[in-house]
Amino acid sequence: MAATNINRVVMTGNLTRDPELRNLPSGMAVCSLRIACNTRRKGSGGDWEDKPNYFDVTVWGAQGENCARFLSKGRPIALDGRLEWREWETQDGQKRQAVDIIADSVQFLGGRDEQSGGGSPEFSVRRDIPIDDRDFQTASAPAGNAADDDIPF
Repeated sequence: MAATNINRVVMTGNLTRDPELRNLPSGMAVCSLRIACNTRRKGSGGDWEDKPNYFDVTVWGAQGENCARFLSKGRPIALDGRLEWREWETQDGQKRQAVDIIADSVQFLGGRDEQSGGGSPEFSVRRDIPIDDRDFQTASAPAGNAADDDIPF
């Protein structure tokens, strides 16, 4: 019986450049991202050091359009996808190869105001539950003479 192959990638990282969006002749949108994800290693001095790893990511369709619209360099993301191997030959005959991540889903982490880069002015953080400032005001003491004898315990 043949074993089942699993090709899954789950990763978080920061964008190293702004997304690049293009459309195929069919009209399908494709967005190219590049993310950095750190790996911790012990250095020669025995201290822990971060070593960045860089990955090319492709996001298709409407999700790719949203990435291009709302993401910019420095923004943290989480993605779920698969690895894809590709080979090509350069104009001077050199054979090249790369492994890319094809994202099935991309989650935007952090907020626009948490990054140093610019961004789309139409992006705003939305909360599920509206904040009511009255919940945080100090309650006033009840009128009348409150004594310790009124406490039931």
